[in-house]
Amino acid sequence: MKIAISAQGKDTSSQTDPRFGRAKYFIVVDSETGAFVAHDNAQNLNAPQGAGIQAAKNISDFGAKVVVSGNVGPKAFAALSSAGIEVYTGAMGSVLEALNAFKAGTLNKNEKANVEGHW
Repeated sequence: MKIAISAQGKDTSSQTDPRFGRAKYFIVVDSETGAFVAHDNAQNLNAPQGAGIQAAKNISDFGAKVVVSGNVGPKAFAALSSAGIEVYTGAMGSVLEALNAFKAGTLNKNEKANVEGHW
């Protein structure tokens, strides 16, 4: 299964990004092999609006079934949910630490956004 984690850098030692739509990168990890690919999210960093929706579309295009982030706003959450992607928030520390927290079941599985839009 592919897991997309919002990140501030390009590898698993990078810190997680507390923002979903405006994260600097998404690290997509294959949970079975441990292989990962970093995807630049520069197109959404300064978008006046719609960053979360576009980021959600990209995550879907990457084939991820799960998103792990610090926070996810309402528009992004709706787009991810409609694509069948599960959302987990509360990620902190490095991407690897967030991945391990997901695997350990210690992150919050969200049924709705955990922050307002444009926070």
